[in-house]
Amino acid sequence: MAQPLLQICDLHVSVAGTPIVQGLSVAIQGGEVHAVMGPNGAGKSAFAQALMGHPRYVVTSGKALLDGKNLLKMTVDERARAGLFLATQDPAEMAGVSNANFMRLAVNAKRGDGNGLPVLQFHRHLMTKIKELGIDPTFAERYLNEGFSGGEKVRNEILQMALLKPRIAILDEIDAGQDIDTLKIVAKAVQEMRTPEQGIVAITQGTRLLESIAPTHVHVLRGGRIVRTGGKQLALQVEQNGYDWIDDPPREGSST
Repeated sequence: MAQPLLQICDLHVSVAGTPIVQGLSVAIQGGEVHAVMGPNGAGKSAFAQALMGHPRYVVTSGKALLDGKNLLKMTVDERARAGLFLATQDPAEMAGVSNANFMRLAVNAKRGDGNGLPVLQFHRHLMTKIKELGIDPTFAERYLNEGFSGGEKVRNEILQMALLKPRIAILDEIDAGQDIDTLKIVAKAVQEMRTPEQGIVAITQGTRLLESIAPTHVHVLRGGRIVRTGGKQLALQVEQNGYDWIDDPPREGSST
């Protein structure tokens, strides 16, 4: 069996000394889309932020490997260069920095010294991707997220993801409160990433996005660990019945 792109083993994460993630383990292969669901406070965003290296989320034990390399020993920029990407609902605004310039710098940093794209070549590539995704072309020259609506911020995150082509992309509840057009853009980008070289983690509270991206795995998080794993039917059961019916831990013979 091929080595997983991302392998998380018994991960524990604390915030301000309080344990939030308590023994999370999952392996993600290329071409897979893993949906992560769970009630508020289950640790969904905490595990995503910890993987990306947010200083508030402290990994106290466990392993996280990307292509066999220890993510937890990397700085944030090293994790991004290695191919980890996190899209959030409320990314930072940067006044005076255009989307086009920011994204060219990000893409060229990932490509490495001597392999960067010249300005005109990158601009053509950017505009092609904007057209493919159905995003407003004016995004290119607007300042990064400044004055953007919630939906525009999500579209901008997805545009960055499409340009960077990460090994693992984590989408942290970016579907919450979004209109159908934004969800279509997200779904289109996810479908394009379903290759043996890339994997997706979609953190979500509902099934609207899952209906479009057809996850290969659905995980339910409670108490900071995965208590149930299944397919799309599991997401539908959660949508209909909430989380209280799920055993914690699951009974012998139930899906894990």
